[in-house]
Amino acid sequence: MSVVVSRSEELAQSLSEALSYGNQEESQRLAQQLAAIGVPVCVRIHPEAFPQNQIRLKVGVEDAMQDSSIPVTLKVTADMTLSELKEKVNKDFGFHPLLQTWVIGKRLARDHETLYSHGVRKDGDLAYLYIRSAHKVQLSQEQQKQEEENSRLDGKNLPNLQAVALLSTATDVGLWVTMFVLLQVGWSCPQCTFVNKPTRPGCEMCGAERPADYQVPEDYEADADEVRRLQQEAVACLQYQQALEDERQKNFRSLIETDGHNLVPNQEVIDCPVCYSTIVPGEGVTLRECLHNFCKECLKGTINNSMDAEVACPYMDDDYACNCKLQDREIKALLSQEEYAKFLELRLSIAETRSENSYHCKTLDCPGWCIFEDEVNEFECQLCKETNCLLCKAIHKNMNCKEYQDDLRVRAENDTAAKQTTEMLNTMLQTGEAMHCPKCQIIVQKKDGCDWMCCVMCKTEICWVTRQARWGPKARDTSGGCKCRVNGILCHPNCQNCH
Repeated sequence: MSVVVSRSEELAQSLSEALSYGNQEESQRLAQQLAAIGVPVCVRIHPEAFPQNQIRLKVGVEDAMQDSSIPVTLKVTADMTLSELKEKVNKDFGFHPLLQTWVIGKRLARDHETLYSHGVRKDGDLAYLYIRSAHKVQLSQEQQKQEEENSRLDGKNLPNLQAVALLSTATDVGLWVTMFVLLQVGWSCPQCTFVNKPTRPGCEMCGAERPADYQVPEDYEADADEVRRLQQEAVACLQYQQALEDERQKNFRSLIETDGHNLVPNQEVIDCPVCYSTIVPGEGVTLRECLHNFCKECLKGTINNSMDAEVACPYMDDDYACNCKLQDREIKALLSQEEYAKFLELRLSIAETRSENSYHCKTLDCPGWCIFEDEVNEFECQLCKETNCLLCKAIHKNMNCKEYQDDLRVRAENDTAAKQTTEMLNTMLQTGEAMHCPKCQIIVQKKDGCDWMCCVMCKTEICWVTRQARWGPKARDTSGGCKCRVNGILCHPNCQNCH
């Protein structure tokens, strides 16, 4: 018998080689010899004849207790037989081959058939696995343990022992299917149900995001393909960050370049909201503060017709009026030198009239003016270089206030202008806008601020409210004067409590 088996093995090997080389005559001769011996022979296509790439097979897992299938994904090859597929499921998930019934391509698959013969050729192809109960196939725990022991002795890969232990004690087939899904490593896409590797941030099939509550197992080790993908993602992330930095640098350079221009030109075709004319790119102006676009002529007209120190943006519609202001460099760039000089004069005039403590130089036709402070009594005009007395509101060159006021009374008899000035001072005395110094009797005025004053001639400290000296006759004593704050009492109800 051993001689017959040995001869049969030699003939089978020779037949396999003849078939591989396409030698029809030799194949026919060897097949006849094998047939004459009558020994059982198995002929299979070599795995190298099939595509070698791995295929992601989508599997719907069902049992008798559930109305719908549970989707999982298995990595297979086209040359894999159903028997090998069952062993893979047994190894990975602990389901004995007797419990597995496979339906692929709408027909029941048999153990010796390959996945390729059932049309499994690419990622996403479908198959269905029906889990039968151990009672139906008469699979006992003792038989399963014995097969595990035999596999261990033979050195074969064993299934997940923890899963086997759990499944062997389960009596509900539905529980088995649920545990089958739980043992699968990875996350199931909430949209297309494709099972992705744990580290994937999005679904490999449809691009949906990974569930926010999913955590990559701590003991999970990525395979070579996954490590390569993670490295590529890290490189892509660095490239993305570099692209963002390049874009920021580009925008910064563009901003610097734009800031160097007094006028920012429009980048697109616009319709001026004032004159409604169409303005091509570069011919209009984009205001810096509010980004509204106008033609240059309309902005120029807005500036020339403005009666305010600050020129407002002219944009307005039924619901909104812009209150942003044109910048000085925008105004200067839009106007000619003569127009800009007039604009500055108007701005100064407006500022002078609206300032409470402003004083205009008394030199004829001089545009000089200032804003004075309480302790300042003189104003030297920077234009005509004349010194103005803020107390007398006049220029009395080479004379002090008393000399000027005495001279003014003498000249008032023959000089109309001097007479008018004298009358003005008398009116101010009557209305309380001026007073006589209680010591030297020159006319003094309060410009602003607190009620403490000091005569510019005799340096007597005066209380503006009571029109008296601040102190008594013995220098700084409280025996006379306004007696302000003596025993904590104010000198007058209207006293501003500043002395």
